[in-house]
Amino acid sequence: MNDITIAELYDLEHTLAADYLRMFTYPWEALKGISDMIVTLGQKLDPNEYDQPSEHVWVHKTAKVFPSAYLGAPCIIGANTEVRHCAFIRGSALVGANCVVGNSVELKNVILFDNVQTPHYNYVGDSILGYKSHMGAGSITSNVKSDKSLVVVKYDGEPVETGLKKMGAMLGDFVEVGCNSVLNPGTIICPHSNIYPTSCVRGVVPAESIWKNDGVIIRKTR
Repeated sequence: MNDITIAELYDLEHTLAADYLRMFTYPWEALKGISDMIVTLGQKLDPNEYDQPSEHVWVHKTAKVFPSAYLGAPCIIGANTEVRHCAFIRGSALVGANCVVGNSVELKNVILFDNVQTPHYNYVGDSILGYKSHMGAGSITSNVKSDKSLVVVKYDGEPVETGLKKMGAMLGDFVEVGCNSVLNPGTIICPHSNIYPTSCVRGVVPAESIWKNDGVIIRKTR
């Protein structure tokens, strides 16, 4: 399972959460402590670079937050990031630099690396999105199973227990998710992979792959 470790999925040079993530092997292990991690990070941020509009909310002075956006605590909004109209950051959200949190997007208990785009009508919960990953319009992470049982990661057809009731998706660096796709609980998409629009995705998508609408996975060709 080396290919789904934090070290293989993410370039930690592109997030303020680097030291925190290095404490774990697999990305889902980091979900429970995101809130406390953000508070600890926020208290160390330079007030010359970050505004603090409310308790445990830090916004970089170069970020653009539209008036109708809601920023719930704790959260950090990075440099040159846009949080657009009616975005709903429920809390426990670390949003990196040069990101887009679009209109009517909802974030909850997430780490967005630098240059992540969630631009239109996305729900991202209990998830980690790697550097330069992009979620097409209307694509969402589903973070709770319909029977409310604990989430497992399906790896090579075998269940890997996470011990979590809530786990969305782990997107590696440079992942592209097509419009109106659903990433089922426990989905892991490895770096440089693409998801076709309107897909229903589950399990592990290998690096440098394409997930087609019928669930067939093919390797990219250069």
